[in-house]
This record gives sequence, structure tokens and C-alpha cells, in this order.
Amino acid sequence: MDVINELILQTVASPWLYLVLLAVTIIDGFFPPVPSETVLVAAAAVAVSTGDLWMLAPLGLIAALGAVIGDNIAFAIGRRVGTTRFSWMRRPRVKAAFGHAERALDQRSAALILGARYIPVGRVAVNMSAGALGFRWRRFLPLSVLAGISWSALSLVIGLFAGSWIKDQPLLSAAVGIGVALIIGLVIDRVTTARRRRTAAVQMAG
Repeated sequence: MDVINELILQTVASPWLYLVLLAVTIIDGFFPPVPSETVLVAAAAVAVSTGDLWMLAPLGLIAALGAVIGDNIAFAIGRRVGTTRFSWMRRPRVKAAFGHAERALDQRSAALILGARYIPVGRVAVNMSAGALGFRWRRFLPLSVLAGISWSALSLVIGLFAGSWIKDQPLLSAAVGIGVALIIGLVIDRVTTARRRRTAAVQMAG
């Protein structure tokens, strides 16, 4: 355990951490299997657990920047290739997310873009759909900036609480932070899915 904790501390202290975080948050914007939340939350939890609070600001800024870049890449991909070209886009859950995003963008685009940032598959579906449907980039850009900043801030808060709760145990604090982040993401996903099904049922009944 002490060896693992030491390796984690060395990783967090390495300048490569920021490059990895930037790369992961960018890729996560258009490729959902990459877990950017877990990297940011874990790094923040370890930083707080070891008393390196100065790291929170650069971690948050880099994550927000990567999120904005990734979301805008997804927007550009959607504008160029649409939402059905690749096989993973045609999986039932992803296809349903795209369909919901397309229907909702006209009615509540700002809330949808902001809220989708907290759902890995949801943000890709919404941002690609926005591009594919001709949503104006000048309107999308400031929304993606706000979404990236708020998402980064929430992840830092989760890491802050985990690191403060479990001091001097970077491995455990990182694990707790990741667990909380995953639970929050799951809850948001479930609530969004339930609302989507309810809306669809109402539309069919009408």
C-alpha cells in the first residue's frame, strides 16, 4: 500500500500529469470511453490529501480548457460527418441519446448543452447533434465554455471533499473521489433517461 501511495504521489507531482489531463479531457469530448472525470477527481483528491492545494487551480483550468476543446471537436465532427457514420454511433443507447438530443436542441438548447457535459455519452450525442443540425457555432462556443468551467469546478469540489475527508492516504482519497463522481454521473444519467422516457410517453399519448 505504501508503495502504491508513493507512486501516486510521484504521478501527481509530475509535470506530465497536466499533459495527460489535457489530452484525456480533449479526447473525452468526442470519445466517451475515456474517463476524464476520474482523472481530474483523483488528481484533485490526492492534491488535497497531501496538502498541495495550489494544484487545484491549474488542474481546474486545464480540465476546463480540454473539455471546451473536446466539446467543440465533437461539434465539428457532427457538422462534418453527422451522427450515424460510425458503428458505435448506431448502438441502441447512443442512437437513442442522439435522437433525444436532436428533438430537444430546438426547445432548450442552452440547458441541454450545459447539462449534457455531466453525462459522458450525453455530451458527445448533444454536441455532435448540434453540429449535425446546423446549430450556430457562435452560440455553441460560449455555452461550451460555461459547461466546461462548471463541470471542472464540480469535479474539483468532489476531489476536494474526498481529499479533505481522507488525509495522508492518496490512494484511498482518489478511490473515494472517483466513486462519488461515478455515482453522481450515474444519478444524472438515470434522471435524464427517466425524463426522456416520460416525455416520449406523453408525446405518444398526445
